Amino acid sequence: MKTYLEDLKKIYKEERWMLVLMIMNLVFSIVLLVYGVIKLNPNAVVVKVGYGDIGGYRDGSWVDMISFLILAIIFGIVHNFIAVKLYHRRGAGMAKFFLITTTMLIAGALVVLIRLQKEG
Repeated sequence: MKTYLEDLKKIYKEERWMLVLMIMNLVFSIVLLVYGVIKLNPNAVVVKVGYGDIGGYRDGSWVDMISFLILAIIFGIVHNFIAVKLYHRRGAGMAKFFLITTTMLIAGALVVLIRLQKEG
């Protein structure tokens, strides 16, 4: 834990762009989490939970939508920890690439969730 805090201080002092990416990652995750919680509809018996193989939507239980909330928590918290570990072991470039990829995945998950909510 001591090295983690030292790495965070080093990121704050030397790698401001990486710090911005970490904050952006956290904010996008919070947006995904809040949107998912607001739009979660436990009264619905059947909701659209994903895309089918041929392009149609799949029906399922509203409980299946909790996976988006779990994904938001993992992306927001765990991936920032992983990014700091990557910074420590591989350098700033690899950690920035990881954070940019994670942010794009969060944006993609948000788009999918919004599309599924509109179809249901």
